[in-house]
Formats: sequence, structure tokens, C-alpha cells
Amino acid sequence: MRARTLLPAVLATALLTLTACGSEGSASAGDTGASPSTASSPAQSSAGSDASGGGSEGVKVPEALTFTATTVDGKSFDAKTLAGKPTVLWFWAPWCPTCKGQAAETAKVASDHQGKANVVGVAGLDKNAAMRAFVSDTGTGSFPHLSDEKGEVWKRFEISQQSYYVILDQTGKTVYKGVLHGGKGLAEKVSALTG
Repeated sequence: MRARTLLPAVLATALLTLTACGSEGSASAGDTGASPSTASSPAQSSAGSDASGGGSEGVKVPEALTFTATTVDGKSFDAKTLAGKPTVLWFWAPWCPTCKGQAAETAKVASDHQGKANVVGVAGLDKNAAMRAFVSDTGTGSFPHLSDEKGEVWKRFEISQQSYYVILDQTGKTVYKGVLHGGKGLAEKVSALTG
């Protein structure tokens, strides 16, 4: 009797691990444009100047960057501060081996483009303690990581799997949405936006 209930659970777990972690997204690593599904993304429209002081003075804050969150280390985060520069949002989960494989390249891109582009990790699908451990274990603490336990930022960008990148240009337009295995191609995509 017990084997009948255990087997489906093991199979479901294996299936989720194989399909959710590292499956190819809607755009390939060589694709420099946005996928067709991003045409109505919230990143496409501008919301006007930020009167509350977030972001750079005189920079229009796109709708995609009008959200707040909490970082994995408990600090408040206002996405309006990202306005005016290209932004990489890296959606990851602490238990995902594909995400761990992207960590070094993502951290390198964040370091190489510091001051010219933003890199923000958006952790989900687990608890904050596991998210903090992932940041520590992977050495990616040089850029902010959001603790998105409730999936609010993931929903905002219509993310349904981890190890996924969303790249916005300086106006907030989505220019790439997909998986980059090992982070390969991320540096080139960000360099193209920063000149």
C-alpha cells in the first residue's frame, strides 16, 4: 500500500526537476530580440518621471520598474532606482543546479558592468534562509537579490521556471527573455546595451 503512494510522489518530483530546471525558454541564447510573448510585457510602457526620488533625476521610470520588494538580507528594495540603465533580472531557485551553473557568469557580468547596467537576482520557489545560503555559497553577494517567496515579481514578469533571464534596455523595454545555460551569452547581450 505504501509503495503505491510513494511511487507517484517520486515520479512527480523527478519530472518537475527535469522539466523545470534548465529547460529552454522562449528565446535561444543566440536570439538578441525579445520573444513574441514579451510584446505586451509591462516593461514596454513608460510611467513618467519618478516624483518620489527613486531613480535618476529626470529619468522616466518604466512600468516594469514600479515595484518594491525585500532583499534576501532583509533590506527594502525599490525597482525605480534601476531606471535609466539596462537591467538584468535573473530568476533563480536555491535548489536549482542550472542556476548554480549560471552564478559565476552572472556575477562577472554584474562586476564588469557596474555603474553601466544593473543586475538583480530574483530568488523564488523556496524560503529566505535557503536563498541567503545560495548567495553565500555561489559568491553572488556583490549585487542585490530579491526574496520573492510569494512569487510577486515572478508573476509580474510572467516567469514560470527558474534559471531564466529578463533583460531590459535603458528605457525598460524587454530585449531578451529566456534561458542562458551557464550564463553564456549574457555578457554579450549586456555589452550590446551599454556600448
